[in-house]
Amino acid sequence: MNYTKDSGLVKIWVSLVMTGTYKLEQVPNLYNLKTVVSDVINGTA
Repeated sequence: MNYTKDSGLVKIWVSLVMTGTYKLEQVPNLYNLKTVVSDVINGTA
């Protein structure tokens, strides 16, 4: 499984982190999910 910035789960986690519900450190290490979410938030994706 490989997540992209357009994956539904990535979009959900990005919104949860951006609204302050969760911190970036709390994104699960599920395949490349944490990396992609981090890239989207930091503007590198």
